[in-house]
Amino acid sequence: MTYSDKAAERGEPGYVWRSGQDRRLAMIRQWSDLDGRILDNGTGLGTYLEACGRIKPDSLRIGLEIEHDRAVEALSRADGIVLGVGEGLPFADDSFDLILSNEVLEHVADDRACAAEMARVTRPGGRIVIFAPNRWYPVEQHGIYWRGEYYFGNKPLVNYLPDPLRNRLAPHVRTYTAGSLRGLFTGLPVRMLHHGRIFGGYDNIVRRSPRLGGAIRRALYAAEGTPLAVLGLSHFLVLEKVK
Repeated sequence: MTYSDKAAERGEPGYVWRSGQDRRLAMIRQWSDLDGRILDNGTGLGTYLEACGRIKPDSLRIGLEIEHDRAVEALSRADGIVLGVGEGLPFADDSFDLILSNEVLEHVADDRACAAEMARVTRPGGRIVIFAPNRWYPVEQHGIYWRGEYYFGNKPLVNYLPDPLRNRLAPHVRTYTAGSLRGLFTGLPVRMLHHGRIFGGYDNIVRRSPRLGGAIRRALYAAEGTPLAVLGLSHFLVLEKVK
């Protein structure tokens, strides 16, 4: 698999920790104390597990990753890394207090199976925290295919196209409406605690133009509390295991 193929199929992991990641970690902490056993389901380079360890050093932090090279790099940031796929988690039932899925569901082969596996390995009373792409964000961030060639980068308005055309341009990645994301968990032993849409950190814009970027960021964060949230970058879904 070439670098471009991997970027298309798997997405890019978080290489640096910036304000956008800090904000997502704060959101996770609103719904979990980070104690106990944590699984980062699609951990990439393990940056979120490392951050959780700084807050709660006594937690047990395990990552699942499909790419060997990323798993090797993540090892230094976690208590353990397991090579595997989300559709078949190699863990016993009721194993984890918290499962994180940060922009991963859109890449797996079977997102419904992945949802079922997360519900299975979460202990009763444990939490599942998911960030996943919003269908109505105006930009597709995972690139597109055109005439057999992959074009990396942000492509505006792709996700506003009808499904058959959108899926021809972006067959490698899903986006979710509120209903389609929650629908993955229909019939599973979980209840929804929170569902919202959030905008990104826009750290690159802030770095290039702090005043303008800061104003854009503040305006978009404020919009999360209005109907304009429907245009947010990602869904933020929190579920609790019940039994």
